[in-house]
Amino acid sequence: MKLDLDNLERAIASLDRAIRTWQTVSTRSILTPDDQETVKAGVIQNFEVAYEQAWKFMRRWLHENVSPGITDGVTRRELFRTATQQRLIEDVDQWMLFHEARNLTSHTYDRQNAEQSFAAACRFLPLVTALLQQLREHNA
Repeated sequence: MKLDLDNLERAIASLDRAIRTWQTVSTRSILTPDDQETVKAGVIQNFEVAYEQAWKFMRRWLHENVSPGITDGVTRRELFRTATQQRLIEDVDQWMLFHEARNLTSHTYDRQNAEQSFAAACRFLPLVTALLQQLREHNA
């Protein structure tokens, strides 16, 4: 069954726009630290949405294209390992770091966690874009 990738595409596009906005506005001296923090928060929020969409699409693709029960009851690491075996992603450990960064801001919000999640979001964009490309190429 062919997956409708629209939600993932929109989430990635939103993350890309948020990161590009940060890159543009962060160099402007007229922005206050509060303004900069607000833009970073937007990047983090878009990262959270894109990350959630990404792993759920991995799970759906594996369910539809490998085996209906393959993702039932597996840990996130095992899901990523299976996605690596199917060549959807390349690095299980890197995706686990994204998972940890996502969890940092979903449970508590402080400046240090926000900075870690922001950095992860910037590293995430090319990898989630690569995942989308793999899903497009293998979308039956």
